[in-house]
Amino acid sequence: MASEGGEKHAVVRDQVLVRSSKVNLVLVLLRSLAFFATLSATLVMALNKQKKTIVVATIGTVPIQATLTAKFQHTPAFVFFVIANGNASFHNLLMLVVGFMGPKCDFKGLAPLAIVLLDLMNVVLVSGGASAAAFMGQLGRDGNSHARWNKICDKFGSYCDRGGGAMIASFVGLMVMMIICSVSIVRLRNHNNKLVLNSSVVP
Repeated sequence: MASEGGEKHAVVRDQVLVRSSKVNLVLVLLRSLAFFATLSATLVMALNKQKKTIVVATIGTVPIQATLTAKFQHTPAFVFFVIANGNASFHNLLMLVVGFMGPKCDFKGLAPLAIVLLDLMNVVLVSGGASAAAFMGQLGRDGNSHARWNKICDKFGSYCDRGGGAMIASFVGLMVMMIICSVSIVRLRNHNNKLVLNSSVVP
């Protein structure tokens, strides 16, 4: 009887291990997508820059021109956007490296829970950065007549287009990272089930 019970536990344990390996594969694919999305958002916004010469005044018939430069550093929301997406890229790259190390990094103890918490923290950071950047992007595109803030995208079109592309990439990365959080929680549950099965197997 004891041997039959041990065999049943072994079969169930094998099934859990198979499911766990599938979850790990899904995580690798999702993290790769999230990494490239947030990295693209970081690089495009960090390298986003446009110079333009405009007429600021006219003295008689002589136009007075000034060369203006639009950079992401000029807006704190865009700086936060770059930092948040860069941090998420580094986190996902680190998790991919750890995942590819395979058996050398057997997650035990509080490590799976720590990974889930780090995933959630990155979701919060990217969500805040993308939302702040989207607000500033809308302000730059449409302006605000009530506050008498002029729009700038009619003058710096390329700058706004590249910034919009970075925001789209960031939101894609955000959605993927939300899925990663859900999958990580499933992985944590499977990990706990595996520990219970291992402790209940009859020698």
